Amino acid sequence: MKITPMPEILGARVEDLDLSQPLSAEQTDSLLLAFGRYGVLEFPKQSLTTAQLKSFSQSFGTLYISPGGRAQVPGFPEVMVLSNIVENGQALGLKDAGQSWHTDMSYAPVIALANILYGTQIPHRDGKPLGATQFRNMHAVYDDLPENLKTLLADKTITHDFNKFWDMMRARPGSTRPPLSDKERNARPPVSHPAFLTHPLTGKKVLYANPGYAIAINGLSQAQSDEVLEALFTLQLEEKYLYSHQWSKDSVLMWDNIGTTHNAVADYGPDEHRYMQRCQVMADRLFGPGGTREPLLFKARI
Repeated sequence: MKITPMPEILGARVEDLDLSQPLSAEQTDSLLLAFGRYGVLEFPKQSLTTAQLKSFSQSFGTLYISPGGRAQVPGFPEVMVLSNIVENGQALGLKDAGQSWHTDMSYAPVIALANILYGTQIPHRDGKPLGATQFRNMHAVYDDLPENLKTLLADKTITHDFNKFWDMMRARPGSTRPPLSDKERNARPPVSHPAFLTHPLTGKKVLYANPGYAIAINGLSQAQSDEVLEALFTLQLEEKYLYSHQWSKDSVLMWDNIGTTHNAVADYGPDEHRYMQRCQVMADRLFGPGGTREPLLFKARI
């Protein structure tokens, strides 16, 4: 296995590793160490079945199954399709997934460790790939927070709400997202997590507040909460924290849902086809009861 860091603030390329084959314990540990260090891992030139993608993803934790049941691969409820392709009047997947800055599963009682995407159709125009996935380094954002904000938020929790992101995406012009059913809303009530988490792979603090789902800082007035959240979101968007990943066909991308936020760039048209399969890995093996309160700091076996 060859791991080559990117020159940007996040990212590394992992080569000479066939993800269609089961990982050894040593390989799993090596990848987790690299994952914690670099935040985003690209595995180029893979050839995977849906079952093999699921098996690789399960190496790192329990896979999430959406209660809505939308855009799932038949027979694989853990694998969601992200695609703008329409066949026989039917959309093959969720076409507008991730198109705003957020952290997946921050709205869940047990948060997510990783997203793992396998892209088999990547749109291009004039020879250049479209549909980049962008990331922000939340380790670095925490390090750069003013001391008064670190003191203010040290013992605070933040409420995250799934409805915020879904309703924001539905309000966009041309959106085809349906309203959430009562069952879907009830399955994902708002939850609170610490403003600062200790990352279980690095042992360092990260800011755990994203524009997609964070709605309130508990213990502050609404006005102060809104003001502080806006300051946190503005800081995150500074260029120095950004890594923009350009997709290649048949690559797998694995990213950290604790130490980064992400955004899918929608710069391709309906006839510029994109097809990906996604697994979401929960952080249940790296956090204790409650999902986010007590990190079980990772100790490699290698």
